[in-house]
Amino acid sequence: MNAAKLVGIILIAAGAIGLVYGSFSYTKDTQAVKLGPLELTVKEKETVNVPVWAGSGAIVVGAALLVMGGKKG
Repeated sequence: MNAAKLVGIILIAAGAIGLVYGSFSYTKDTQAVKLGPLELTVKEKETVNVPVWAGSGAIVVGAALLVMGGKKG
């Protein structure tokens, strides 16, 4: 299996996951106050929305890489 086919499979999988879930979230620690030895941190929950065009575009590009990746010349 060459690199183009591997990237194509990864893009198809990532596009399908993006279309199914639509968004993902993560927790970010931020330092709010630091006063001498005392330190206060805040945990913020961030959400990232995955657009439908990005998920479907990744699937199309991945499929194209699978089809064209095997051809030589």
